[in-house]
Amino acid sequence: DSIFFRDGVRRIDFVLSYVDDLNKEWEKKLERRKEFESNLEKAGLELEREDKKESEDGKIYFVKIHAPWEVLITYAEVLNIKVPIKENDIPSVGMENPLDCMLRPLRLPEKVMHPEPDYFTAPFSKDKQELYLINDESTFFSPSMRNRIVNYILTRCPYGTEEGKKKFGIKRLINNGTYSAAYPLHDCQYWKKANDPNCDNERYTLYMEWARFLRFYKEQPLDLIRKYYGEKIGIYFAWLGFYTEMLFLAAVVGLICFLYGLFTMDENMSSKEICDPAIGGEIIMCPLCDRECEYWRLNTTCESSEYSHLFDNVATLFFAIFMGIWVTLFLEFWKRRQARLKYEWDLVDFEEEQQQLQLRPEYEAKCTQKKKNPVTQEMEPYLPVTSQAVRFCISGTTVLFWVSLIIASMIAVIVYRLAVYAAFASLMENTQTLQPISGLLTPQLATSVTASCLNFVIIMILNFLYEKIAIWITDMEIPRTHMEYENRLTMKMFLFQFVNYYSSCFYVAFFKGKFVGYPGAYTYMFNRWRNEECDPAGCLIELTTQLTIVMAGKQIWGNIQEAIVPWICNWWGRRKARNNPENLYSRWEQDHDLQTFGALGLFYEYLEMVIQFGFITLFVASFPLAPLLALMNNILEIRVDSWKLTTQYRRPVAAKAHSIGVWQEILNGMAILSVVTNAFIVAFTSDMIPRLVYYYAYSENEDSPMSGYINNSLSVFQISDFPDRNKPKVNTENLVICRLVYRDYRYPPDHERKYLHTMQFWHILAAKLAFIIIMEHVVFIVKFFVAWMIPDVPADVKAKIKREKYLTQKILHEYELEKLKERL
Repeated sequence: DSIFFRDGVRRIDFVLSYVDDLNKEWEKKLERRKEFESNLEKAGLELEREDKKESEDGKIYFVKIHAPWEVLITYAEVLNIKVPIKENDIPSVGMENPLDCMLRPLRLPEKVMHPEPDYFTAPFSKDKQELYLINDESTFFSPSMRNRIVNYILTRCPYGTEEGKKKFGIKRLINNGTYSAAYPLHDCQYWKKANDPNCDNERYTLYMEWARFLRFYKEQPLDLIRKYYGEKIGIYFAWLGFYTEMLFLAAVVGLICFLYGLFTMDENMSSKEICDPAIGGEIIMCPLCDRECEYWRLNTTCESSEYSHLFDNVATLFFAIFMGIWVTLFLEFWKRRQARLKYEWDLVDFEEEQQQLQLRPEYEAKCTQKKKNPVTQEMEPYLPVTSQAVRFCISGTTVLFWVSLIIASMIAVIVYRLAVYAAFASLMENTQTLQPISGLLTPQLATSVTASCLNFVIIMILNFLYEKIAIWITDMEIPRTHMEYENRLTMKMFLFQFVNYYSSCFYVAFFKGKFVGYPGAYTYMFNRWRNEECDPAGCLIELTTQLTIVMAGKQIWGNIQEAIVPWICNWWGRRKARNNPENLYSRWEQDHDLQTFGALGLFYEYLEMVIQFGFITLFVASFPLAPLLALMNNILEIRVDSWKLTTQYRRPVAAKAHSIGVWQEILNGMAILSVVTNAFIVAFTSDMIPRLVYYYAYSENEDSPMSGYINNSLSVFQISDFPDRNKPKVNTENLVICRLVYRDYRYPPDHERKYLHTMQFWHILAAKLAFIIIMEHVVFIVKFFVAWMIPDVPADVKAKIKREKYLTQKILHEYELEKLKERL
């Protein structure tokens, strides 16, 4: 279980593996490997080979790679890697926290939280080696820095010329089967420390202090995560942890709003009147579908109207406004946290470096034309404008096609709702065994639940298909840098998932029940299916159902995929290894049998969390418990992600990142959109504005202003006016009128403006529009004021950055003076 060459001195920085299968391309692969490994040795890397006879299954060859000191310092200068020049002498002045005693159980040991001293750093230069704090050449560069340097060489090392083109890069060799894998090694087994005293055992520490679920209440050792996995993974866990902390406040307020609805259920006059046999029991409702459906009494929806009050009450309005401000606080405080991490992790000047140095090998390989870079004045490959335009046209057309496919699938689910509603209504009316639950499980709710489940299945299938399409069209565009590649893929995947996950929620919130018409003039989809009506208690309860099924289903399925699937794959791969003594199962073989995290591993983690962020912000007015569900999921998510990364995956190649990238802009966009969607949900989906208008303008009972609201809101229709297409088959001799299910406020049949909208309808519509304008302006003003009040970079961090730059320049200046004196 060693991470060193056979001499026990040279560290294994990377491992290549391959299976020498004797197929028709065997000789070509052999030539590629010889050329590639020869070029690696010419680049200064040292290789040590393990024959397949030494492997556990007797089939796999391993090539171990070590980067000697000269290679490390050469590429450290090329990659502009910052290294220590002096221990940080800026005193850490922090305010004493009175809650420190209470928070002590949440703390981790100092050695785990801060595994290294804090240093002033400067970009490495070969000519100034004595300037840096080099105590031991073998440990000066951390393992994550070493594997990053070796990976840089591997991705750019040529292996020959094929079809007149120069071929290079380990990624191509893995894709064409020349090598089966390329990966850096974990430093030990996760469940026990290594026997070798030179091993740092950081993997073991991360597992014991971070990756076990029983440590869910502990803070995360971000510095150790960054040291072991690199800054890119470190900043993801920093963001996820911060997001989870901020969710705690939103979850508490949401729970209070839910409890308010629960404790005031008995005081809700609307549900009282619906449930009252003398009021709701006497109101006959018009059929919910043509011909097959019967008339029904309003009090059959008693239970659903009571439950709708849990989410449709005054606290909902308060919570929608609160979440608009919360999301601003979250994004602004995250900017401050990110700025502090940028300073602590030496990422302040990283942006320019990333733009210039992370040129994708695929871009270099596919772009044969070259032109001079105006910044570097060097010749470099470029993609002609005409080629870019053609590729973007194909890409845009493909994206539009798949977005159209999602919309088509959503319409198919709507058609399902319309087609099966009559079947559910008939089934529940004629089946005696369903009579006891008919009040709770109404035909509307049964249709909504089954349609939501069907919609979730379609979402998962489309997700699986589109992932591959998005990667293919992004590869086809040939982005120039790694950052550009990720940003383009991110926008495509996010656009798709945004439409995929949220389209059904937008339909229920803003379209269902809004374009129904009235008896005799119903609106039909495709001139066949009558448009859906909302429950008498409103569409909000259906939006809550839809949101709960999609959000909870996505989170449960995501955790199964992330935790159980890798574990089963690894268990299957380790079955044979268990039959052999542990000392024959080498470190590189153990890691070879693990799953590959991949270059897009973090991309999917961010995407999952950003989609969840949309659920808790865009539609939170309909479901105050959404932040609580998200909080519980994220507590589990942090430990699942850390567990699988530490135990189930090969060690990822370390990569730098100074922020969460394009996800920040996506979150900002969703924060602005959430104010608009929640204002529209409160105005048009909930029943709050019609109730307020009735309370202040139309109520006739001073002692109980809301009494009579239900009778006032349900329009009257004369049964004899039913056309044959809509008329129910049942005998209606004793019935003269029925009431419309939805709030439509139409004149009665004996009025001269028969079935046209009353003035109350227009008053309510004006109130809804006024509410949207007022709420949006109030929340936006508060949001922008809060954003202006909170600086993006804390004052102490600004001072530290200036101080470090000053001291670094001073040290470099004094060094140059000393060298000049020596020469003179």
